[in-house]
Amino acid sequence: MTQTTLSRREFLKLISLLSLAQLGKSRVNDQYRLSGQDPLRPNILILVFDTLSARHVSQYGYGRATTPNLARFAERANVYHTHYAGGNFTSPGTASLLTGVYPWTHRAVHIQGAVTREMENKNLFHAFEAAGYHSVAYTHNPAVSVLLHQFRDGIDRLIPARELALVDPRIGERMFPDDFSAVLSADSALLWGNGEVPPTSLFLSYLNKLLVKYNNRAISAEFGSRFPRGVPGFNGWFYTLEDAIDWIQEQVNSLPQPFLAYVHLLPPHSPYTTRQDFIDRFLDGWQPLEKINHFTSEYDFPQQQLNLWRRHYDEYIAYVDFEFGRLYNGLSQSGVLDNTCLVFTSDHGELFERGIAGHITPALFQPIMHVPLLISLPGQKIRQDFLDPTSCVDLLPTLLEIIGENVPDWGEGQILPPFALGEADPDRSLFTIEAKQNSKWTPLTKATVAMVKGNYKLISYIGYDSTEGIYELYDLAQDPDERDNIHAVNPVLSGELQDELERKLRVVNAPYRQ
Repeated sequence: MTQTTLSRREFLKLISLLSLAQLGKSRVNDQYRLSGQDPLRPNILILVFDTLSARHVSQYGYGRATTPNLARFAERANVYHTHYAGGNFTSPGTASLLTGVYPWTHRAVHIQGAVTREMENKNLFHAFEAAGYHSVAYTHNPAVSVLLHQFRDGIDRLIPARELALVDPRIGERMFPDDFSAVLSADSALLWGNGEVPPTSLFLSYLNKLLVKYNNRAISAEFGSRFPRGVPGFNGWFYTLEDAIDWIQEQVNSLPQPFLAYVHLLPPHSPYTTRQDFIDRFLDGWQPLEKINHFTSEYDFPQQQLNLWRRHYDEYIAYVDFEFGRLYNGLSQSGVLDNTCLVFTSDHGELFERGIAGHITPALFQPIMHVPLLISLPGQKIRQDFLDPTSCVDLLPTLLEIIGENVPDWGEGQILPPFALGEADPDRSLFTIEAKQNSKWTPLTKATVAMVKGNYKLISYIGYDSTEGIYELYDLAQDPDERDNIHAVNPVLSGELQDELERKLRVVNAPYRQ
């Protein structure tokens, strides 16, 4: 007799199937059930559009009509109006989304940073692997690739970035596929420099510049008429969103079910190289109000320049929205959405005010923190709007709840409405952390921390020479643009929130004071 052995992954999937079969009733609201489909085991498709601020999304009240297709999708989705990123750039924001914990726990606080070794098995992919899901992941962004390579033991198919790249400027990943983070750091040091120092290999850097120059010319010759401002991409990588959208539709129609698909696309991240038909779409002369900034010595772009970049960003978002609309149409027509939960979100936002451009900044104002989140369940026909503050750390427990799995106790998030039982916690506090200048292995002594509690938002600047000891407090209900710092004029409330934040920091810093 031939003896059959099961791998660990196959065993876990078999056990999960048995446990799911024993569940009596889905915890997902009955109104979302689709006749003829098993409501316990929907596919999950997560779309992350990098650097998409909710403050620039017309669905959330923005003055420009940037996202008509997202608004169409929202009519059959759960729409979260006050949703916050965990960090203000890709590494901490994405790591929080995938692990369900804040940056002070996962510690991917640096640009192209990695989570701690402990968190490598505490993430969305490993949780869905245990539930018997087939998982696939892809990203344009090398900073996200660092994280996905850390989590690859829980991912059935980790698609390399070059699969959708127009050119492949890096050879390190091909040579050392199991050491992506180290290879990326070496590539950056040898070929590009880290933004503050020159590359460490003049010879290789020179050859790389020649290669990039050649690639740029070839790409411009082929795609220049479609993308007059440049083809989307950065650091020698080039992509088109059209290719990514077509690829997603092919993948979801052929993946084993149930599947978890995580797709993290670069647009509308800078440079804002929209397609030709979206250029000059918003020549409306709109001018935002100027606001105070504590970092004027470092960030002092004139408002006229910020307004131009804002318009280019909005035009890029319109391109993203158009391609999302094309994907949404295709998924609807093919029937994929009949048994697929579709999630639309971002890792962080973008800022064009107070002299600041972009998101690599100590500032944590709303355009950087506030990101879109829409979740549509299989066959959902109605729209529901949720106004209470929510966090990206809530996505992991919510998706596990949707598929009928237990929520792990190591997470820092909560199950989102309408999936959670009972009312939302009115005393809950949410956090966004910026700590790229802080050591990964020490207490947070140089960082910006924002705490949102109800309608109030407290910002604490820690360890910066120009802002040490400065707090900002805003009433977001009365002052959504954060123009009026009420920290000094409301000492009782300020003191309560400040005490809570300082207590929290003592707790999260304690493991690093050893």
